[in-house]
Amino acid sequence: MTVWKLVLGIVLVLMGGLWTLQGLGYVGGGFMIGSRAWEAFGPVVAMTGPVWAVTGLYLAFTARPRA
Repeated sequence: MTVWKLVLGIVLVLMGGLWTLQGLGYVGGGFMIGSRAWEAFGPVVAMTGPVWAVTGLYLAFTARPRA
């Protein structure tokens, strides 16, 4: 059940990075191109990714087996 947190964390890091690059104008093909808002949203989302990933890994390794 905790694997989804790890996957979510990885996806958030990738999405945040993409949004940042689109906001900065380095990646084309979307409505976010050159938008200052996505320059700010991207890093925030990317920084929450490792929190989810570490939480998922921690819970996976410390989970007690069910009886």
